[in-house]
Amino acid sequence: MATILGIGIAALDIINTVDGYPKEDAKIRALNQRVCRGGNTANTLVLLSELGNRCSWGGVCVDEPDGQHILDDLAHYNIDTTACKIESQGKVPTSYVMLNQRNGSRTIAHYRDCPEFQLSDFQNIDLSPFDWLHFEGRDVAETALMLERVKQICPTLPVSLEIEKARPQIEHLFTLVDVLLFSRAFVQHQGYSDAASFLLSIQQQAPDAQIVCAWGEQGAYALDRKGALLQSPAYPPPQIVDTLGAGDTFNAGIIHSLCHKSDLATALNQACQLAGKKCGQIGFKGLTLLEQ
Repeated sequence: MATILGIGIAALDIINTVDGYPKEDAKIRALNQRVCRGGNTANTLVLLSELGNRCSWGGVCVDEPDGQHILDDLAHYNIDTTACKIESQGKVPTSYVMLNQRNGSRTIAHYRDCPEFQLSDFQNIDLSPFDWLHFEGRDVAETALMLERVKQICPTLPVSLEIEKARPQIEHLFTLVDVLLFSRAFVQHQGYSDAASFLLSIQQQAPDAQIVCAWGEQGAYALDRKGALLQSPAYPPPQIVDTLGAGDTFNAGIIHSLCHKSDLATALNQACQLAGKKCGQIGFKGLTLLEQ
């Protein structure tokens, strides 16, 4: 069992399942609706907890009913929220999701009215119990300060960083972590049409990191510290049901495997297996690795 701290977002997801994505200005009826806790880091921590790890969340919540819903759900998955900062005003991050029943794709409109987690919040956390830290690349300036603090007080503590979206100066974070987890959307935004080319190009910016990129139906790619390019196939389910959170699930698979001393090639393969299983079911409950 590893003890893992995640710094990032937890959100409320309002998910409407529809029979095909509507045209603009159309009016359609949802087949069903569910309201659940979401957010990249929160999803990853839930998966890590399901895999048997001890997890804690550092993020911002709001003292309102939807915020309590998020905290209750995290408690259900045995995720400690002591490090969470509670705001008295505002609105928790809320994702309005349209899930296409025909192919499992999802379209998201996101709203938030609360600040990001800050260095001043992070400084209150005792890092000594943790075996791994995971961050989202969101507020670049504050995340850089938090990562620099980790290097100062816990220089041997492994740190992973999710890079989902392009943000100004986010490349300044690349040298501060041990594992970089890039999304396909970020890579394509940089002008690359394939993961391998991107990984080879980015290596000079993060020469000491293990670099990973999930690529959907093509599986995932990684570059180890020796410069070896690795690839794992995808493991699609018999029927794609729900792709929401598949990337967060993949990240959890990488972190779990590396925490338990697997090599990067094994971690890549196990993460693809786990993400494939996720796409074949609604939500995250009961997901386990196919190969333990």
